[in-house]
Amino acid sequence: MSQNKIDIKKFQSLIALLLLCIVLGLMTDKFFTAENGLNVLRQVAVNICIATGMTLIVLTAGIDLSVGSVLALCGAVTAGLFKNGLEFPSSDLFVGFTMLGAILAGLLLGALIGWINGFSITKFNVPPFVATLAMLTIARGFTMLYTKGHPISNLGKDFANIGSGTFIEIPVPVWLAIVVVIIAVVVTQKTRLGRYIYAIGGNEQAAKLSGINIKKVKLIVYSLAGSLAALGGIIVTARLDSAQPNAGISYELDAIAAVVIGGTSLSGGKGSVRGTVLGAIIIGVLNNGLVLLNVSPFWQQVVKGAVILLAVIIDKLGEKKE
Repeated sequence: MSQNKIDIKKFQSLIALLLLCIVLGLMTDKFFTAENGLNVLRQVAVNICIATGMTLIVLTAGIDLSVGSVLALCGAVTAGLFKNGLEFPSSDLFVGFTMLGAILAGLLLGALIGWINGFSITKFNVPPFVATLAMLTIARGFTMLYTKGHPISNLGKDFANIGSGTFIEIPVPVWLAIVVVIIAVVVTQKTRLGRYIYAIGGNEQAAKLSGINIKKVKLIVYSLAGSLAALGGIIVTARLDSAQPNAGISYELDAIAAVVIGGTSLSGGKGSVRGTVLGAIIIGVLNNGLVLLNVSPFWQQVVKGAVILLAVIIDKLGEKKE
């Protein structure tokens, strides 16, 4: 009997997704169409990238509220470097960037911001909630300063293909998300770093006593999460062919929702990237369904908030039973 309960718990996210799809399919005939399916996949791909990084953090019993702002800043910097390069008027110097160079710069900036988050948390014992909340505001402010409050647009067809192109009839962002997930699954399940991540989240004191370098692991995890948020920003910028100063607002909520709905415990040490992928798909399908049903954006926020709260309650009830 107990084994049956465990099996049901393993598949509860998949069951929830199937039920949600059935309900939406019955409520609107636009849901089960190829065009809508591709649209959902494009939207979900960004959240999967961000939520994968969030999963690594939550597994260590941390949190990152800054990913939405990091997404916006890195997307803007990538677009700005690619389109305008860097000018140094005092030295009469101009540095141009290829598309690959601008993308690498954006990813490195995301990793640096994540490292700063991890450094604040490990060096000064700042609670992750506070450190990343501060970075949320800092990164958003830098985004506004860099863009001067205006979008950076007309980035060219090649750059736009990153967000709106296809390969073998599958959107490029989906391929990028697949690569991210495969790497993250291998890291968490097959490497020493993955074992350390789970150990720290399960019992940080015991992990420390066993010789694990907790500070180093957290710095790596927060840096990875920052670079994945930057990747999400590059995809969003490419899809819109424009870096918007207000991009990424509330993306951190979708990422946290995907992680929790996917079965990763906010207390750390328990969960998986594969579960997060299912959680991200559930959030994406829910968002898509609410739009197709012409639900007010305000009610959409209410529904998503309720879903997050319900997922956390279920998680805590499960911990109590254990």
